[in-house]
Amino acid sequence: MVVGDVMLDREVDGTVERFCPDAPAPVLDVSMVRQGPGGAGLATRLCAAPDVEVTWIGPLAADDDGAAIQRELAAAGITTIALGHEGATRRKTRVRSGGHVLVRLDEGGPGRPTGPVPRAALEAIAAADVVLASCYGAGTTAQPELRRALERRAEHRPVVWDPHPRGGPPVPGCLLVSPNLSEARTAAGRPDDPGDLVAPAVRDLWAAQHAAVTGGAHGAWLAVGDDVIYTPVESVGDGDPCGAGDRFAAAATTAIARGATVPEAITLAVARASEWVASGGAWEFRRSAHTGPAPERDGTTPGPHGPSDTEAQRHTAKEVVERVRGRGGTVVATGGCFDVLHAGHLQSLQAARRLGDALVVLLNSDASVRRLKGAGRPVQTAEDRARLLLGLECVDAVAVFDEDDPSTVLGELRPDVWAKGGDYAGVPLTESELVRGWGGRVVLLPYLEGRSTTALLSDAG
Repeated sequence: MVVGDVMLDREVDGTVERFCPDAPAPVLDVSMVRQGPGGAGLATRLCAAPDVEVTWIGPLAADDDGAAIQRELAAAGITTIALGHEGATRRKTRVRSGGHVLVRLDEGGPGRPTGPVPRAALEAIAAADVVLASCYGAGTTAQPELRRALERRAEHRPVVWDPHPRGGPPVPGCLLVSPNLSEARTAAGRPDDPGDLVAPAVRDLWAAQHAAVTGGAHGAWLAVGDDVIYTPVESVGDGDPCGAGDRFAAAATTAIARGATVPEAITLAVARASEWVASGGAWEFRRSAHTGPAPERDGTTPGPHGPSDTEAQRHTAKEVVERVRGRGGTVVATGGCFDVLHAGHLQSLQAARRLGDALVVLLNSDASVRRLKGAGRPVQTAEDRARLLLGLECVDAVAVFDEDDPSTVLGELRPDVWAKGGDYAGVPLTESELVRGWGGRVVLLPYLEGRSTTALLSDAG
């Protein structure tokens, strides 16, 4: 079930090889025109799947564009329950050439809902497994009858709310709200805060159960209880971001409808939105391949082939921290034993590196690992473990500590961000309070289920 403001999106593509003789304006030779439901209409279209029954509720104009929207939704197997619509259908036309948008033309509207809400709409909201409120500022999510129905719905069953600055705010109790970083900063009145601070702020502001703040190529920050889980984009490449927010919201909603937890849904939604952008966005609806460059390293640190002992000594953790801070950068730290590097380690380390400008790994010494893990551990010396970590593109420095926890070395380095694996969600950590004490942030990273050194060694033995 999707409730929200629909519009008609048109894409006009062509080539520019000359300018107008009477004005300094390019002449577009049109080669292709595409159109389809936009706004909540696109979100609805993206929710449609063979195993998902979708209904859209919102204002629909009685004009040719409105009829075109209804035909395409019906062709995708989507049921529409139309409200009265003020004015002509809102139409957004993007004029493109060479993969770039030259200009956007907005017509029609205002698109506010008119008249009473049909009884069928209220009954459908109450009966749906999951409701996505896809707001595009025309007034559907502010309509009093619909808001009351959504409020009642949120008390008992999942509501996902994709807000808009000019739309009605999310009703209390939503399972998930998903503003982008700009929208979240504006709503929370925190214009300069990073995503991991804004996510819990908007979650509390809107009395939601979870808040996922999307950051485009930077992934998403999910506020869960007292924790924030950061989900990075696996690869970043050029593409068209048009419709990426709808792709994210639709993917999260359908995942929840299929039984996923909210963190699982957000991981999937980030991946789907990334694929959407890389494949060309709304213009290339059905393409899915994507590639992208590796994250940038701090220019002073060893390359992927591993450092010599001299290099490792020269590029100490403290020097890296001072160098990055000196140019106004953000230092991220994470910690662990890293006895046998595996895919779970790699995923967490790559995600941590994307949170700032340098990643320092705090590594348990051999004696520390032995106390924590028992006889037979570590299987690799601290020197070898550090060398392997420094050979990773995402690691900028390693600091070895002898204590049972990294509090001492943390206090010396004072990183801006302390990142831990998502398997620590809900677990109180001494170092978390320490980091927050000097104004640092604590972020949880994606957790790859079933990957652990202990399990690998047990299976091998």
